[in-house]
Amino acid sequence: MKKRAAALLAAALLWTAGCSGGGDGGSAAAPADPAKVSGDITVLTHKTDLAGDGTLDKYAAEFNKIYPNVHVKFEAVVAYETDVKVRMNSDNYGDVLMIPAAVPVPDYPKFFAPLGDAGELSKKYRFVDKGTYNGQVYGIATNGNANGIVYNKEVWQQAGITRWPTTFDEFRADLQAIRTKTSATPLYTIYHEGWPLTAWQGYVGSSSCDPKANDNLATETAPWSAGKELHQIDTLLYNVVHDKLIEADPTTTAWDGGAKSGIATGKIGTLMLGSWAISQMQAAAKQAGKDPANIGFMPWPTQVGGHFCSVIGPDYLQGVSIHSKNKQAARAWVDWFVDKSTFAQDEALLPTLKSGALPPDLKAYQDAGVQFIELSQEKNPLVSKIDNESEIGVNKPDYRQKLVDIARGAAGGSVDAYFADLNKKWSAAIKSAGS
Repeated sequence: MKKRAAALLAAALLWTAGCSGGGDGGSAAAPADPAKVSGDITVLTHKTDLAGDGTLDKYAAEFNKIYPNVHVKFEAVVAYETDVKVRMNSDNYGDVLMIPAAVPVPDYPKFFAPLGDAGELSKKYRFVDKGTYNGQVYGIATNGNANGIVYNKEVWQQAGITRWPTTFDEFRADLQAIRTKTSATPLYTIYHEGWPLTAWQGYVGSSSCDPKANDNLATETAPWSAGKELHQIDTLLYNVVHDKLIEADPTTTAWDGGAKSGIATGKIGTLMLGSWAISQMQAAAKQAGKDPANIGFMPWPTQVGGHFCSVIGPDYLQGVSIHSKNKQAARAWVDWFVDKSTFAQDEALLPTLKSGALPPDLKAYQDAGVQFIELSQEKNPLVSKIDNESEIGVNKPDYRQKLVDIARGAAGGSVDAYFADLNKKWSAAIKSAGS
């Protein structure tokens, strides 16, 4: 995940619209009769671990029980975003691929075969709007993710905590109890790695339960003012650090040897990461000889109308290359992977299929009344423009690393002065962006 986060940024900067591809290569219609579908297809994947350990081959074997005449070959790409983007200058970028984040949606018809009408597919799948252009769908999400907090249940129980916190004050009090009553680090920031701090931006929308929370940033001239979501999010981060409820030295934090092993063995109580991280932490627990069931997932600690909200969004979208010679076979794989495979459940992820079964930890969300919300993307291009012009970088680690430094006394200034400066920059960027 950390490699992907860095690659997404690099690829977005490198992408140019002057790529080859395009032309009318025909649609990738869903096949009606599996027995009549045949051919060899290559699936490009960023899941190098699942390709290496044979997991993807097991999925292909299940697929072949329905489509016996289709041969699936996986090609795992380490530097997925950058390498696949370059390959898309040619006709050779597989039959099925995860659509690189750097490809602008208006360019989808140049590279991918249409999969069907957005209105129809949205009845069946989540996140359809993310892969739609002019009413046609060109990409279907492999799975979704929900925001929340990964935690070690045993650590929280040892601290005497019996329920999820419903307010920021309760959350801080719970972390203090972990500090006082256990030997675990209450919350591990993973500061040194950088990218994990960007997960805090993902909580926008959870405090307000407002699908337009991100769109509102296009007109909100002072989003770090008291009562606003960014103020709430960053104040919580500041307070947790200032109260010394984090690791002793954030500059030495690590991912594999720190966050994963620490929460797996009960040395860490809490990680501010989305649902994609659940299976990784459970696997780390199993590897360490601990019970994977000790790894839990709780919602952002605030409620609206007596219920929690969790913002959900898609992971990679799967598309069919417009140059594929076996589009029906490729489409069969896309549909089967989302509709029939157990991938989302195996990886503890939110299924794209609306009727799909939730994995245990997300089912606990559902059973507790947590409401899933999808953020509107209507004004996302404008918000991104404002963010770029402000030079704040809400989806980059730097500005929250500075906030952590202020909170721990490693940088000068006060949090109020910092928020005032952020408001000033954002307000000026709104004016210059012409919003």
